[in-house]
Amino acid sequence: MAATAAIPIFNPQARIHTERLGNGLSCLVVDDALLDPERLLQFAVTQRQAFQPVDFNAYPGIYLPAPREILVALEDFFVRNVRRLFDARRSLHMHCRLSMVTTPPQTLRPNQWICHRDSDGLNAQQSVQASVLYLFKDETLGGTSFYEQIRSVEETAQLFRDAEKFSAADFAQKYSIEPGYIQQSNRYFKQIGRITPKWNRMIFYDGNILHSGDILAPEKLSADPRIGRLTLNGFFTSRRNAV
Repeated sequence: MAATAAIPIFNPQARIHTERLGNGLSCLVVDDALLDPERLLQFAVTQRQAFQPVDFNAYPGIYLPAPREILVALEDFFVRNVRRLFDARRSLHMHCRLSMVTTPPQTLRPNQWICHRDSDGLNAQQSVQASVLYLFKDETLGGTSFYEQIRSVEETAQLFRDAEKFSAADFAQKYSIEPGYIQQSNRYFKQIGRITPKWNRMIFYDGNILHSGDILAPEKLSADPRIGRLTLNGFFTSRRNAV
């Protein structure tokens, strides 16, 4: 995508509302987010062979760094419209990428069977916010679901550690969690909300909230951006508000 700084990318007439989750938490929903979402989709189609397997976290699929003009526009939208709604006083850095969930359920690792946070590794003075822009029209591909832990902090931390190092068989035996994408509450996590995907819908949420892609029809997953679960994922690290 050629740089077109003078042309707005985000829709100034986008419809923004707050979706309430359980436990007093919430998610910001932006409908009709981009002025021309088809342009970003076509970019992904033309760059299909450049997508690479994710090897830096537990995301179960492939990714492509977003064009710089998208990164700049998303950061500007976040600063102007979103940051003040979170514990985010000043933006420190951000990154975004195009992503597609492609991993079959039977080959997922244990750390991909459960929900996760985006805030691991942050110091106490920082917060992280995340965004997902849905760039697919088949809503059965699934949106995003949110969770809270049921067990103690210690038990939950041990589960996350074991998910990183146990074999699939050992993890399933110890925790009685079925292999595959998390789709509902279980013995360790309670689902507190679910955002339905919609073409050109974008959501923003606190990265410390447990969440997962809501993969309800894994048989439809594809590496083809024209029919797969293509999203634009953004991550924003911020300085927390002064107390």
